[in-house]
Amino acid sequence: MQRVADRARAAATFVARSKVTILVFAVIWAIGLGALAIVASSQAKVETQLKAQLAGEAMQRQLGDLTSIAFGPALAPPALRPSGALVALAMKAGEQKVDATLLTLKAFDGRAEYTPVAAAVGAYFTQIEHISELVLLGRNVPAAAAFGRVNAPTGTYGKLIADLRRLGTVDARDAAHDRVVELISEFVAFGVMLLAFSAVLYRATRLARQKHDLLEQSQVDALTDKLTGLPNRRKLFADMEALLHESPPPTELALAMFDLDGFKHYNDTFGHPAGDALLTRFGQKLATAMDGRGSAYRMGGDEFCVIARGVDGEDVLSSAAEALNERGESWDVGCSYGSVVIAPDGLTLEEALQQADQRLYDNKRSLRTDGNREAHDVLLRVLAEQDLSLASHLSAVGKLAEAVARKLGLPEDEVTLTRLTAELHDVGKTAIPDAILNKRGPLDQDEWTFMKRHTIIGERILAAAPALAAIAPLVRSSHERPDGTGYPDGLHADDIPISSRIVAVVDAYDAMTSVRPYCLPLSFDRAIDELRRCAGSQFDTAATEALIGVLQESVQDMSASHATAQAKVA
Repeated sequence: MQRVADRARAAATFVARSKVTILVFAVIWAIGLGALAIVASSQAKVETQLKAQLAGEAMQRQLGDLTSIAFGPALAPPALRPSGALVALAMKAGEQKVDATLLTLKAFDGRAEYTPVAAAVGAYFTQIEHISELVLLGRNVPAAAAFGRVNAPTGTYGKLIADLRRLGTVDARDAAHDRVVELISEFVAFGVMLLAFSAVLYRATRLARQKHDLLEQSQVDALTDKLTGLPNRRKLFADMEALLHESPPPTELALAMFDLDGFKHYNDTFGHPAGDALLTRFGQKLATAMDGRGSAYRMGGDEFCVIARGVDGEDVLSSAAEALNERGESWDVGCSYGSVVIAPDGLTLEEALQQADQRLYDNKRSLRTDGNREAHDVLLRVLAEQDLSLASHLSAVGKLAEAVARKLGLPEDEVTLTRLTAELHDVGKTAIPDAILNKRGPLDQDEWTFMKRHTIIGERILAAAPALAAIAPLVRSSHERPDGTGYPDGLHADDIPISSRIVAVVDAYDAMTSVRPYCLPLSFDRAIDELRRCAGSQFDTAATEALIGVLQESVQDMSASHATAQAKVA
């Protein structure tokens, strides 16, 4: 759940940062596009104002040309003086040029001042035409006086030229101002674009760095246990490969596998969060204990591993075992471990792990056996206090059952379980009244029904002791029969555990050859015959034959020992 919450928060953060990034880039690009628009507008204004300035200058030249056309005949010799029609035509053409230039100027600039200029141009046309007529009539003196009045600073031409020059100056000033705005806008646009490029480059660099960090973190996570922070199994293999390929290689390495004892009970009692917290503390303590002396790893679950160098490996492993140990008022969590020494040319890593794991298992089994023995001895003592003969019977049955189990070739742990089952198979009889146990003669139906409950009672007693819990179901089935007529569950043949089948036939043989309140003992031969007669129905055939073989070997050994003793006496 925590990982899901972390991922959700990371996703929300990523979305929020992405929105902010998009907004910032949108603002930057808007400013940049706005600056570019201002640049384009300023450039257009500057071009228009320059064109208007040039048109104003052209208009001044055209007005001067028009004046020259009007006074030209007065300066020419009489023989070369143009006719009035030609002068009128030239005047008309000049006026049309001035009108066209005026329209162009008004279109480029659009200033309101050009309206009075247009009126002044019309008045000037009228005056210059009058002067031209005076010149053509030969009245040069009145024409010169009229020209002086027109060209005076306060005259029509003087005012017109002054207005055109003033407007040209205004256009030049505005063009310079717009040029400054253009330069500033270009600088802003360039700066914004540079900022945007820098932001993109920074973002790309940051994403690349984040990707690199995430890759490194994922590599670390792949080699690290999330709960304890210790290196994991994959890291163990990588470190061992590196150690074994060092030059020169280490003289020896001690590798140990640790498994917690009592952790399941702690986890079940206090809950998984408390169990995780305990594992985290163990991981920290183990890492501290190994600091500078070795390396600690968590293999998974409640399993840890340690690698130590040199001859002080055992001391390091003892420190590691001490680190994996805590106890409280009602709980005690410790560890078992199995270790192996790896020489440069010795075991492979896989073989070393298998051997350490096997030794760990043997160590835990030894501890369980010790616990079994303690609980077992307590129960046998209870049986002895109730009935000394019952305790003697159980001891004999236990030894014989162990021999039969070995005869059948059972594994050593099953041999041990068979012996313990045989010694405690009648523990449930502690709840049966002595009047029923010691009754002379056959039991009635009610008494027999009560007696049959002793296997169930025995199962409950043993199941209450964790060290003997594995024996409980075997005791329950110790009076089952292969033909299905046994009790309490009526199991058939192979459904009955092998240890229970062994105990059943051994218990029956001991009962047949022992003194009981309700019958006399059978001889050895008669007991063997009875076992063979009931094999396959009441008793398991293989267990019966193995028991007979054990008994016959015992008799032969006793005969041989007796003969040897007599020979020594003789």
